[in-house]
Amino acid sequence: MDTVPARTIITKNRDSSWFGCDYNMNLYRGCPHGCIYCDSRSACYHVENFDHVRVKENALLLVRDELRRKGKTGVIGSGAMCDSYNPFEQTELVTRHALELIDAFGFGISMLTKSDRIVRDADMYQSIAEHSPVLCMETVTTADDDLAAKLEPGAPSPTRRFAALKRLADAGVCTGVVMTPLLPFIEDNEENIRGIIEKTAESGARFLYGIMGVTVRDGQREYFYDGLERAFPGQGLAARYAKTYGNRYYCASRRAASLWEFFTRECERAGLLWDMPDIIHAYKKNYLYTQLSFPF
Repeated sequence: MDTVPARTIITKNRDSSWFGCDYNMNLYRGCPHGCIYCDSRSACYHVENFDHVRVKENALLLVRDELRRKGKTGVIGSGAMCDSYNPFEQTELVTRHALELIDAFGFGISMLTKSDRIVRDADMYQSIAEHSPVLCMETVTTADDDLAAKLEPGAPSPTRRFAALKRLADAGVCTGVVMTPLLPFIEDNEENIRGIIEKTAESGARFLYGIMGVTVRDGQREYFYDGLERAFPGQGLAARYAKTYGNRYYCASRRAASLWEFFTRECERAGLLWDMPDIIHAYKKNYLYTQLSFPF
């Protein structure tokens, strides 16, 4: 497959508020899922031809050298920018080998994906969990496979994602669902949220993290509006977004307050964590002392 030059793979996060991640890792550039709302298409990220997946040159050598140089271990987050389990990973095995290095150097991992290919590496997540925190997450914005096919045409169905979570949870891996974004006028209703909560609980996941809206930035906005017109022809959704939100970065559901109350109440009823500090504590609590590491 094509490559893209890279000077670094693993970067230090300014804070660890996003699922307790101390570092960030992007092995690939671009994504084939075609999600109409994808924030990674925003002009500020400077990723041209985002639908074309490329692997970073010498990715595994860079990962090895950077892990070796880190003075302190911690949790490495992957998948927030580009999916680490794109179809090319099936043969390239870059993510698989990066996990082997993360395991060897004593780091933890927080993996976010929209793919059920993550199940292939269940053994690696089990191995890493013997010494460091592990969190495996699937992004799900709707439990309706037909609706998801319109919004995320290149991604595995929500049914497949929930099945993957069930297999990982049964293997003893800490799992969760990320319900972001929640598209106003399309997904921001109690029926959709209830469906995600029910499927999340059935999968054995520990938590459901969500927001009641979508981020829309320059570059991404144009693609999103075009996607709305393609997926929902004749419904005027793009014009409705433009009229309601203008050039606003965060487009919150007009029902955000009531939906949030419903969301948190139903999560608690289903036994799911939903608050970020609680989620971080739940998957890290058994490693509070083992993650201390000092350079010599």
